Formats: sequence, structure tokens, C-alpha cells
Amino acid sequence: MIAALDLATGRSHYRIRDRKRWRGFLAFLNTLRRRWPGEKLYVILTPTSYPHKHPEALAWCTANRVDLVFLPTYASWLNWIEAEFAAVRYFALNGTDHRSHAKQDITIGDYIRWCNRRARPKSGFAINSKSTIRITRSRLHERH
Repeated sequence: MIAALDLATGRSHYRIRDRKRWRGFLAFLNTLRRRWPGEKLYVILTPTSYPHKHPEALAWCTANRVDLVFLPTYASWLNWIEAEFAAVRYFALNGTDHRSHAKQDITIGDYIRWCNRRARPKSGFAINSKSTIRITRSRLHERH
């Protein structure tokens, strides 16, 4: 599954594919670009996935005002969508015995659509927490 979380609405946008390849990633970015045609997009990613770093995908992002922001290694907890992925695992996959990938995909889709109908904007994450770390763009680049 490849997914994006719109923080302004709290809604998830996703695609399920058999394999994780750069062309699938690029096709997903194209759907995001069509959804928000006039805006610069910031896509938060973990640094370990090759499809996100393929030269053609990077060139397309540069040409289409899509900024890929790679989190530091072992800092996936900074990406809000990770909590959404955990919820998908818990509510749609744990304790199930799907007879096929197609049935599993339907269950995941049903859960995400259910969540999207109840979505609220994501804001104010850990605003008063002493453990909140402010990572600026320059600090992100220092770690790579």
C-alpha cells in the first residue's frame, strides 16, 4: 500500500499494488498532483525506500513542484501517517484470515473509507509535550 495523508482534512489517499516500484510511486504522485493542481506538495517519506529515490521520480518531482522530505533514519514516528498505518493493521488486518489478497485489499479499503468519512484536520500534535522536537529543514539535511 502507498498512501498520503492530507493534514488539512485528515483524509487518507491510497493505492494498493502487488509490488513497490518507482513507476507506481510516480503514478501515485500524479494522482496527488491532479488533486491539488496549483499547490506545492510536500511529501514526507522514510529514507529507506528505493522507489522514492529513483532518478526519474526525483526529476518529475522537481518539474512538478513536489518536494520530497526524507525523515532521518529511525524517525518514522515523526510521520503522522505512521499512526494511520498502525490503525489499518490493528482494525483491518490483525486477527483476520483473508482467503486472498483481493479480499484483504477490500477490507483495507473499507476501513480507510470509514475513517475518511469521519476525518478531521490534523493539527496541534504534542504542542505542550516536552519531548516534541522541532526539526527544521536544515536539520533534516544535516542527517543525510
